[in-house]
Amino acid sequence: MARITVEDCLETVGDDNRFSLIHLAVERIKQHRKGEPFLVAGKNKEIVMTLREIAAGKVTFDNIFDLPKQRKAEKAPPVAVVEEITIEE
Repeated sequence: MARITVEDCLETVGDDNRFSLIHLAVERIKQHRKGEPFLVAGKNKEIVMTLREIAAGKVTFDNIFDLPKQRKAEKAPPVAVVEEITIEE
């Protein structure tokens, strides 16, 4: 995808309301700024990468708030069970 357009994103989102698209993009950019990785490959500015995520269908209104939770679950280290030890003096 050489260029990303608003029309590409609106087709994927299924809504002709550009303001809804802006709200979706802003929420995703906030997630990126908190450390969430991009879901598409590329080295563009964050707004372009976010619009590419939306156009690819990887970020939608249905999953926008679930994306950080999914990433945290994937990155969570395994839980180790530690036995309690008491030291007697």
